Amino acid sequence: MSKPLIQVSAGIIRNEFGQIYLTQRLEGQDFAQSLEFPGGKVAAGETPEQALKRELEEEIGIHVLSAFPYDSFQFEYPTKVIEFFFYLVEEWVGEPFGREGQEGFWLEQSSLDEGAFPPANSALIQRLKAEIA
Repeated sequence: MSKPLIQVSAGIIRNEFGQIYLTQRLEGQDFAQSLEFPGGKVAAGETPEQALKRELEEEIGIHVLSAFPYDSFQFEYPTKVIEFFFYLVEEWVGEPFGREGQEGFWLEQSSLDEGAFPPANSALIQRLKAEIA
């Protein structure tokens, strides 16, 4: 039996100070309390970029003006395969906040710690940190 494939779009939201906006996963979710880049599942009939814009509006209350593809890859978990689409978002309207009750905060790009994220994010975090080394 093959595992379900789930497509997920997420934003690397970076401000003019080189900080990245992150949220903390809620209790009851996979990897509860770990950090994540805001985003969510791509709905049927949506492009990953459309999903990104919808999810960021729903999750953290910002309106994305431009988003550039940064990375995409598949990661296999025991029960599912997730195809990730990461976008670099440096232009938006509004101040991000956790609209669904999740904790959100800005973190220096150099301070990202892959151990604080779900395993799928490890290579992405290393790439982000390498860019500023």
